[in-house]
Amino acid sequence: MTNFGSLNVSGSALRVFRTWMDAVSDNVANAETVKRTSETAFQARYVEATALEGNNGLGTGVAVKSIQLGDPVGRLVSDPASPLADADGMVRYPDIDMGDQLTQLMVAQRGYQANLQVVDRARDTYLQALRLGK
Repeated sequence: MTNFGSLNVSGSALRVFRTWMDAVSDNVANAETVKRTSETAFQARYVEATALEGNNGLGTGVAVKSIQLGDPVGRLVSDPASPLADADGMVRYPDIDMGDQLTQLMVAQRGYQANLQVVDRARDTYLQALRLGK
């Protein structure tokens, strides 16, 4: 790991947490998206992260491994007044649990904030070290 290893690790974590917050925001924004029963529902996005290892076996950060999509079937809801309703008055909504999404958003925000503090502390430490070298 280089002298700036802590910055690299925290920087990679910031990117993963940012992607996670973006995915959750997308899920929340589309939680009430109505589709016809003949169409697939909005599919929630779920971020899968993976640890990155260096040559010495030590961790060097994290990265987004993939974005998994939720259930395309969603849930059927009776809404005969909807212009998208079928002959039986049914429409399709995504299967998104708002409580779960808001919990995930809070966890991702806290992780982002924690890694941002690490970057700030590391930067301050490196600046102090440069001042000592004068």
